[in-house]
Amino acid sequence: MKKILLIEDERNMARMIELELRHESFAVTTVPEGTAGLNVALAEEWDVILLDLMLPGLDGLEICRRVRAVKSTPIIMLSARDSVTDRVSGLDCGADDYLPKPFAIEELLARIRVVFRRQRNLQEHKVPVLVFQGLSLDPNTRIVLREGETVELTKREYALLAEFLGNVNRVLDRETLLDKVWGYEAAVDTNVVDVYVRYLRKKIDMPGRASYIQTLRGIGYVMRK
Repeated sequence: MKKILLIEDERNMARMIELELRHESFAVTTVPEGTAGLNVALAEEWDVILLDLMLPGLDGLEICRRVRAVKSTPIIMLSARDSVTDRVSGLDCGADDYLPKPFAIEELLARIRVVFRRQRNLQEHKVPVLVFQGLSLDPNTRIVLREGETVELTKREYALLAEFLGNVNRVLDRETLLDKVWGYEAAVDTNVVDVYVRYLRKKIDMPGRASYIQTLRGIGYVMRK
């Protein structure tokens, strides 16, 4: 049975949604407040989270950001605010869909089915997580963890780390990294690789420990024990 978390403070709206979802054989948990909703979202695994934008405590945008930092659980945002700016804000913070109120329950059910189809497709084409000495990169969610803690990387830093983790114990010269991360025709000097390796080390290395990325003078870099 699919598990749905509904974070919604409007009692009548929450009751209506919960009854309809249960009628469709979903297991539904309803939380009427933002901070408690976030705690429940993080404490358990859910197949989808239905998240109101305006909530007491934490608002929906902040909940979405915090959930997305550690989980890839599908999130459908529900809100009476229907401006383009509101929709963009909801999607930019990590929501998978944005449904303005009022809505027909049939549309909500249809959007939930779309989310589940998308999840099935992702599972069928899932790429293995790259792991090395407490460092992990999930290409499916683009989440990077260092010993369980989220590491925030820029798009270029992420691509560079993915290249190293995908080639553990293989020496990579600057030209190869420039080609893979920046593109063969990129109008940048190979020195930019050294700059970004420094950026990456500052974010992934642990104080008092050897760097994950070793420098081979005159050759390039390697990630190995």
